[in-house]
Amino acid sequence: MDKKDFLNDRLENEREDSFTVGSSTYQVSNSSLYRRVVDSWSDMRKATRRLIDENPSESRLLFYILMSDLVFFLSWSLKAVVSPTENASNFLPTDVGLWLVVALFARTGVVYLFSMVLGATMQIFGGAGSWKDTRAAVFWGCFVAAPFGLFFALITVAFASLESLLPFLGSDLISQAPYWLSLIPFVWFISAGLAEAHKFRLIAPIFGTMTLITMVLWVLFLYLGAIGTFNLS
Repeated sequence: MDKKDFLNDRLENEREDSFTVGSSTYQVSNSSLYRRVVDSWSDMRKATRRLIDENPSESRLLFYILMSDLVFFLSWSLKAVVSPTENASNFLPTDVGLWLVVALFARTGVVYLFSMVLGATMQIFGGAGSWKDTRAAVFWGCFVAAPFGLFFALITVAFASLESLLPFLGSDLISQAPYWLSLIPFVWFISAGLAEAHKFRLIAPIFGTMTLITMVLWVLFLYLGAIGTFNLS
């Protein structure tokens, strides 16, 4: 073994010794995408720090958000096309396929804008992360939260299948509950990632603020739906 190989092995050993996250230790053999996602569910902060320290390319970050877009597309296909509730089916757009494709591509741009706003907000309150650090936290958060969105979409499908037996499942409040519940892990993972990216000690203030904004929007949409201006389904 030459000196270069020796130094590389020593560096890798130091990385393995210094990095622990979730249920595993950082190892080359333990860095699959699946393993990273599971580790993120266990400790989003350390998983985000690992990603930032790796200095990921923009194409890699884009891959994460596009993959979350695909899961988003699948989730909404299940809820809006495969098995919508009776109430929701009355308000589906005529060309729902085109609508979903547009939503898929528009979501990527919205997440970029969302990251920019969050990064600027973090900077105002003393955040130390760069915009790339913010994108890494937000894009990775979207990706690791995506399976929860799919899970709650399946719950919506279950509600639809039981609607003939339990008519109350078709109400706006009940039929939309899984959608809003799916936002909880989404907001949590992004909050934890942002806290790590910007070196904030606590996650709770970020999570609480984003949750409050989400709840305000929910109440607003419910009100608009009640007066007939906007329909949640």
